[in-house]
Amino acid sequence: MPLLTPLYESHLAAGAKMVDFSNWEMPIHYGSQIEEHHAVRRDAGMFDVSHMCALDLVGADARGYLRRLLANDVAKLTVPGKALYSCMLDETGGVIDDLIVYFFSPERYRIVVNAGTTDKDIAWMRGVLSGFDAALKVRRRGNDAVAMIAGQGSDVHERRHTGIDAVAMIAVQGPKARERFWTAFPEHRSASEPLGVFQAVESASASGDWLIARTGYTGEDGFEITVPADDATRTWGKLLAAGVKPCGLGARDTLRLEAGMNLYGQDMDEDISPYEAGLKWTVDLKDATRDFIGKSALATRRLDVQFAGLLLLDRGVLRAHQKVITPQGEGETTSGSFSPSLNQSIALARLPLNIAIGDEVEVEIRDKRLRARVVKPVFVRNGKNLI
Repeated sequence: MPLLTPLYESHLAAGAKMVDFSNWEMPIHYGSQIEEHHAVRRDAGMFDVSHMCALDLVGADARGYLRRLLANDVAKLTVPGKALYSCMLDETGGVIDDLIVYFFSPERYRIVVNAGTTDKDIAWMRGVLSGFDAALKVRRRGNDAVAMIAGQGSDVHERRHTGIDAVAMIAVQGPKARERFWTAFPEHRSASEPLGVFQAVESASASGDWLIARTGYTGEDGFEITVPADDATRTWGKLLAAGVKPCGLGARDTLRLEAGMNLYGQDMDEDISPYEAGLKWTVDLKDATRDFIGKSALATRRLDVQFAGLLLLDRGVLRAHQKVITPQGEGETTSGSFSPSLNQSIALARLPLNIAIGDEVEVEIRDKRLRARVVKPVFVRNGKNLI
């Protein structure tokens, strides 16, 4: 039976078309995916992202644990609330998941992982945790994974998750997102207004502490807010009253694709390294003494492809897993869709190394070869066409 976020009834009341997404009942749109996409690019939209899994990491060895677990280095996080994007790798250098870590102190962090990978993520994280004095606490309602995962030396015991201390997450995105958020919740303005990009702050509320993060998955400014699950419906309603448009998974996908942001399971997985997914910048090798999982494999892994963007020149629609024909050999699209902002079809793709930005290639679509131009894999950000 599909799992429901705390906002399920709010979606139904708004006329959402619901679909199964990673075993969660989620809105794909509320009538028009295109209108929702433009609302985020031009004004403000909001997404229920409560299906993603938040975990709290606490303990004396929390920092050392994350430095072993992740390809990026949390040691660079020194300012409370600063966030870090990283891949979590297996021993072969393949990507188990991509995630965000929020730093509060060397002994306390918040981790947010993808919905579809939560079970395997927790299993992997639990195995690595066994050698550290730290504990992970699941903060997602509806999840039947172990709520408390204790490392070596911790006095925390395991128990099944029952929704206690569960949170809901809402992403408010767009050029007017922050102003509309402050209209709805002026009491949180003083705490959140100073935030820089990829920073977060804990802000007190009568219903419990909120986490307000200036992060997102759309290429626009805004906040991702984490609230107590029981406060989700009220929060959603006040944002709606402030003029923030509900948006579904359909618009979320076209927005992230325009922004050149990877989707786990399409642009990367356990057979793909960060280098092959255009995420080399997330692998921190500055500290030669740090031995993160997958490091040795990356050092010997041969890179024979590059990650790039495609802009379709002929009429058609790019999708994932379409063959790309180039003078240097074949490649493959990983994500593709029609871009509402550009009014053209776009894709992310893995291509032969010698193909250059600006080159023309062909994509096989329904037994036809259509022309496409190779571009940098960021198409639209902050409302601007970057092609």
